[in-house]
Amino acid sequence: HNVGGLPKDLQFKLIEPFRELFKDEVRAIGRLLGVPDAFIKRHPFPGPGMGVRILGDVTEGDRLEVLCMVDEIYVNTIKEFGLYDEIWQAFAVFLPIKSVGVQGDQRTHSHVVGLRAVCSSDGMTADWYPFTPEFLRTVSARICNQVRSVNRVVYDITSKPPSTIEWE
Repeated sequence: HNVGGLPKDLQFKLIEPFRELFKDEVRAIGRLLGVPDAFIKRHPFPGPGMGVRILGDVTEGDRLEVLCMVDEIYVNTIKEFGLYDEIWQAFAVFLPIKSVGVQGDQRTHSHVVGLRAVCSSDGMTADWYPFTPEFLRTVSARICNQVRSVNRVVYDITSKPPSTIEWE
């Protein structure tokens, strides 16, 4: 799912025993095999990598670096609040727009990032996670204070369907 892009001539035989299984089914097999919970409960990550979480030109400026910093702050804050295992998947998205803001005594024109967190049992449908205002206030302040090129944080409250979990 969402992998694609492999060359036609791999020079080896590709074996994908779980290819037709959904994430919840793969996790069940992992439990049967005794795979540690830290791996079983890890949030899904897109096969193509962080690039699918950057809308627009992935190579422009410091977009990937900014996204990685924001995502780390977001996930670490989720863990700090003890929410990680309640959430199916959480991640940041780099949006291809800038916004006017104020940081310190300076007017800024900086990046906007989106945050997404969903609850699901199988990834086929999902509802947005209802963070408390305290959590949203904390994570937004941390992102804007620690990532100087971001001055606005938005939270995605769209279910699947109509949207997908990932933005791209």
